[in-house]
Amino acid sequence: MSPYSQFFGVYPWRKKTSQKIIALTFDDGPNEPYSSQIVDFLNQKGIKATFFQVGECIKRHPEVTKKMIRSGHVIGNHSLSHKFHKYFVDPSFKKEISQNQHLIETYTGLKPALFRSPWLWRQPLLLGSLKQQQLYPISGQFAHPLEVLQIDATKIAHAAIKKAKPGSIIIFHDGYDGRGANRSQTVEAVKIFVEQLSKSGYQFVTVDQLLGIEAYQP
Repeated sequence: MSPYSQFFGVYPWRKKTSQKIIALTFDDGPNEPYSSQIVDFLNQKGIKATFFQVGECIKRHPEVTKKMIRSGHVIGNHSLSHKFHKYFVDPSFKKEISQNQHLIETYTGLKPALFRSPWLWRQPLLLGSLKQQQLYPISGQFAHPLEVLQIDATKIAHAAIKKAKPGSIIIFHDGYDGRGANRSQTVEAVKIFVEQLSKSGYQFVTVDQLLGIEAYQP
């Protein structure tokens, strides 16, 4: 579950580069009204992000996912249900992956090529399923270990800023474990994070742009 471990295979958490570019990513949504608040802010700034989404959440807010795509953001697969016990019921995680692939394609017409496993869990059977389904596994650095508990926005933002380096993939949460939850501190933290790094000369890109891979399958 380490963001950095490559023990079982390639699971990129950053790109080695001297360019001041960062991939801003979000997990566990869509979750309203917070996902839309984040998207509206990013759109105002002309920033594109990558949203790793849970299928059950997309069912509740399909219009939000469609809005993200229309705005140029990228949608990645983050499992159908985001339930930890599914790793033990089906160690390959094949159903959780494939069912969400089908759901995203049904709602958007696009089939993701990017996957982030819930809690960054990985082992050989899961990575084998991703290879079979032609998905790139994507890791990253959590903005703050307690962000999901919605501690003060300033603390979340400052921790994320300290981690930000050229080529970083930073993880925020616009949802919570596939359920609806208050993410107001995350919304404010993202604003602080973006404003500060923009002043420092950073530019924001999507994960596929950062790593030089495709966002969606043919």
